[in-house]
Amino acid sequence: MIIKEERIGDQRLILGDCLAVMPLLDTFDAVVTDPPYGMGDLWRGGGGLDKKSSWKFNPKEAMQWDMNAPSFVPDIVQGRKAIIWGGHFFDLPKSRAWLVWDKGLGNFTTGHSELAWTNLRQPIRNLRLCPNVMTPTGKDGPKVHPTQKPVEVILWCLGFLPDAQTILDPFMGSGTTLVACHKLGRAGTGIELDPDYFDIACKRVDEATRQADLFVEPAPKPTQEVLL
Repeated sequence: MIIKEERIGDQRLILGDCLAVMPLLDTFDAVVTDPPYGMGDLWRGGGGLDKKSSWKFNPKEAMQWDMNAPSFVPDIVQGRKAIIWGGHFFDLPKSRAWLVWDKGLGNFTTGHSELAWTNLRQPIRNLRLCPNVMTPTGKDGPKVHPTQKPVEVILWCLGFLPDAQTILDPFMGSGTTLVACHKLGRAGTGIELDPDYFDIACKRVDEATRQADLFVEPAPKPTQEVLL
């Protein structure tokens, strides 16, 4: 059931349960998503409401949001290319094509790197990018979702899917995947169950479409760094 829908440029944003919504949609070239990992009981900060933090959500809400990992994630990738952040928390097939986001800072109390499972035919790839792109003065603005990725990380992901013109994100969150799709001239569809995050995603995608960029941004060139 689609509770609400917004179309902003080539991006389609849907409020609803992705299990109920996905059967109503057309096929897609690829899935790029970041589902809940079921790790909410392990949250020990890493964000907050103080003035110095760029994270604007309540940590208690973050814990509740991430308490259950959806068991149907493996079903989403059937028959299409897929990039699933936190894929090591799900029962997905073996893969040699993992993507590694190396945050480049060894003094974080949170994870120093994050992993994305893919079913692509390639070796492991690594991106080193400091997450301070989401500080209040950074180009992504303040972080508003517990597992929000920098837009540059998702642009990097889409660079491994050069032929995928239609992208599905069934766990849209704050809309980063659709912002990246807009920047690359792709058509993205995002589904989000939480109405507050849905509104945030609509705002972010709308702001992206209003930017006076004369040219669509190229995806960061996929490269591999030596992992020790």
